[in-house]
Amino acid sequence: MNIVVGVTGGIAAYKAVNVIRAMVLAGHDVHVIPTDAALRFVGRPTFEAISRNPVHSDLYEGVAEVRHVAIGQAADLIVIAPATANTLAKLAHGIADDLLTNSVLASTAPVVVAPAMHTEMWQNPATVANVALLRERGITVVGPAVGQLTGRDSGPGRMSEPDEIVAAALAVVGPRDLAGRRILISAGGTREALDPVRFIGNRSSGKQGVALALAAAARGAEVTLIAANLEVDAPQHVSVTHVTSTLELESAVTAAAAEADVVIMAAAVADYRPESVANTKIKKETQGDTLQLTLVKNPDILRALTERRTPGQIIIGFAAETEQDRDALLALGVAKAARKGVDYLVVNRVGWTEGFATESNAIIVLSGTGDIVSEASGSKAAVADSVLDLLV
Repeated sequence: MNIVVGVTGGIAAYKAVNVIRAMVLAGHDVHVIPTDAALRFVGRPTFEAISRNPVHSDLYEGVAEVRHVAIGQAADLIVIAPATANTLAKLAHGIADDLLTNSVLASTAPVVVAPAMHTEMWQNPATVANVALLRERGITVVGPAVGQLTGRDSGPGRMSEPDEIVAAALAVVGPRDLAGRRILISAGGTREALDPVRFIGNRSSGKQGVALALAAAARGAEVTLIAANLEVDAPQHVSVTHVTSTLELESAVTAAAAEADVVIMAAAVADYRPESVANTKIKKETQGDTLQLTLVKNPDILRALTERRTPGQIIIGFAAETEQDRDALLALGVAKAARKGVDYLVVNRVGWTEGFATESNAIIVLSGTGDIVSEASGSKAAVADSVLDLLV
């Protein structure tokens, strides 16, 4: 698909790099049109390196090829991230004084905008009216999120995260092949309290699970996300339940699984928890040079789900392993798939610098009988779609 990504002059322009990267890794032909103001935040070489295409920004270049019209005519999708208040105003009133706004005006492709600005600008009556007008015309508006802004202030106006923008944008032109399906997804890593201050946990950020939720929602599914201590923003347009510990995750997943057509257990679940939890902070002055902890095994949530699955329900598990040898990694996966009773097991290698808390992933998907049914690598958004393709 030919995708035009417009980048306008806001500090959130640096996040556009990940929007472009995710679309390229998903196999799309991406052409970036930055405004002059955007190039003051992120340089042209960066956009060219990430998009793998030349970057044009001057309205009066390429006149012989009628570039100011040709780019928009060739686009299958136009995404503007970030979209400043100034650009939203131009789009609403048909002003075309640069290459980006000319390309939008000359295109019949769907347009998706991801606003980013300070709260006062977002809530200004002029911006409110402009956004309402754009929505009436069929332009898709993603966000903005509520959170920390450029200065010390916080509120609505923060640009949505790149994966959410990509998922929403591709949903505009992508398949709705999971429409009517109810999908339950767990994401993140559970934490087991030692005392009111400390916990035993893992390094999972929840990015892969969130990418799965976004991709499933984009493809029409009704998504419930059970989120364990996410390090990324939870999606705005899916049902989200936040949990902390494994026992809380078990309770939430068990309750939601009864109504789900598909369960995807992408969360990293603690195998053990402390036998007892201190009510006050554990002090080294009273413990001495060593601290002994007694851990007890947590329930096997995935196995319990497969044992009481509803008729026709599909259950997908995840196996994060540090094994470097491919054959040994697959052997671990085959054994786990049989032990858990899943329909599919997504095996991925994790370590200090791969798997957890990264922007990309590499997976091998096994059937319940241990056969390799799929392999994928790339952005976590692309990997998510490859997993969902199995359901279709």
